[in-house]
Amino acid sequence: MTLKVDIWSDIACPWCYVGKRRFESAVEEFEGDVEVEYHSFELAPDTPVDFEGSESDFLALHKRVPRPQAEQMLAQMTQLAETVGLHYDYDALQHTNTRLAHQALHLAKAHGKQVELKERLLKAYFEEGRHVGRVEDLADLAAEVGLDRELVVDALTDGTYAAAVDADIAQAWEYGIGGVPFFVLDGRFGVSGAQEPEVFLRALRKASEDAA
Repeated sequence: MTLKVDIWSDIACPWCYVGKRRFESAVEEFEGDVEVEYHSFELAPDTPVDFEGSESDFLALHKRVPRPQAEQMLAQMTQLAETVGLHYDYDALQHTNTRLAHQALHLAKAHGKQVELKERLLKAYFEEGRHVGRVEDLADLAAEVGLDRELVVDALTDGTYAAAVDADIAQAWEYGIGGVPFFVLDGRFGVSGAQEPEVFLRALRKASEDAA
């Protein structure tokens, strides 16, 4: 039996990338098959596509904390990410609105490439300083995982998957999801946050046993 796991997350979410790695570690230890589907969630929907300022500027504004405290938070997050093999580069990071990125992920799902594009976008954003909020940049990244570039440009320009993003967000609120990452196993078990692999593994086994 394949266990379905629905994951609500955002591209501009450092804990989502860490949680993804920890969850993947659990899946490697899990005795069954897992099918993952990613769902849209916007942590800061009012963010402009081209945010003027550094990531510490954004964090200080968004969290309403002094800039030195924001810089300390980013340094701590960078160290934590290293523990799962991720190399965050906040000096290069280009903060942006992620709505178009979520639309691209829905297009990728329709073409069997969602998991690949999710990883590519997270790596581009947190480790490579790539822009993930504009049509042309997203089309370039989508092409790297095998999607047709012009198809991506047309879909993002036309807003083909905008309603799908809204539906995901509405479903999140219906579930009571107020933060991400959030994992729903077999449509019944919820796991909130970037838990340690052991927690995810126990949840996977519990969901599998109950389903059986």
